[in-house]
Amino acid sequence: MNTKMVKAVRIAATGGPEVMQLMDVELPPPGAGMVTVEHRAIGLNFIDTYHRSGLYPIPLPSGLGMEAAGVVSAVGEGVEFSVGDRVAYCSALFGAYAEAVNLPASRLVPVPDGIDFDIAAAVLLKGQTTEFLLQRVFSLQPGQTCVFHAAAGGVGLLFGQWAKSLGAVVIGTVGSPEKAALARAHGYDHVIDYRQEDVAARVREVTGGRGVPIVYDGVGRDTFDASLASLQARGMLVSFGNASGKPAPLDLQTLASLGSLYVTRPTLLTYTATTDELRASSAAVFERVLSGVLRVNIGQRYPLAEVARAHADLESRMTTGSTVISL
Repeated sequence: MNTKMVKAVRIAATGGPEVMQLMDVELPPPGAGMVTVEHRAIGLNFIDTYHRSGLYPIPLPSGLGMEAAGVVSAVGEGVEFSVGDRVAYCSALFGAYAEAVNLPASRLVPVPDGIDFDIAAAVLLKGQTTEFLLQRVFSLQPGQTCVFHAAAGGVGLLFGQWAKSLGAVVIGTVGSPEKAALARAHGYDHVIDYRQEDVAARVREVTGGRGVPIVYDGVGRDTFDASLASLQARGMLVSFGNASGKPAPLDLQTLASLGSLYVTRPTLLTYTATTDELRASSAAVFERVLSGVLRVNIGQRYPLAEVARAHADLESRMTTGSTVISL
């Protein structure tokens, strides 16, 4: 097999969306334990902007993007996949913004026949994030009330549906009436417009003054204090993202004074570290898509050549649901 040329996005320095360059790169044959995946759809995620901006440092120069779905086109020695298999990934490498990539077979998951490539690329990372947040970081139980910030985002829309299917009472925060309507249509029982309302006060109102046992916060600096103030005694704040920037340093005494609170900062990579964990998580996601528990909302699509515009729109909070880069 010979090296082939594919189009791929690369960055040589961190910065704004303009640092991403689409170029021709060489793709060699896959080595032992590796496969070549020809992409059919690529998922865009907020963490991609952190890698591009330098908030989460990565070695440079680098590709970008963590999630895609496609078809195996070549295999190295010792892998269980075959040419033609439908696969996806979201925690294998930086470089998904490309026509094709080589990656470890151990980080691939099979895509069921009933799920198309756009849906797979739109749901895998966000769905696995939802899975580990509500099933493993904190096992959300029927009747429990939770708060999820950015309820109309890609993870938020999946979370609302999954949490509601468990019998939880789901409170979401959003930034506009349009996003409030979208959240309500995806399982949220109560929706708070953080631009118009005091989030913690409304949470207390909804819960009869008690607060909630769990808050899921992927926004960061803008919501962190309200998240803590929304918790009941011995409640947990799950801080899993920094869309508005890093929260200020936390004085641990604050956790004591607010009622012996817990804070955790989990990552998807930790919760899918082994191949078994990875594939169990993806199977849980795809099972719920196929059963209709999860409706995947693809709010917008962009061609690979316009990935800079996609990043700008995402960071400006102009997007809803999941974003797919089409090939």
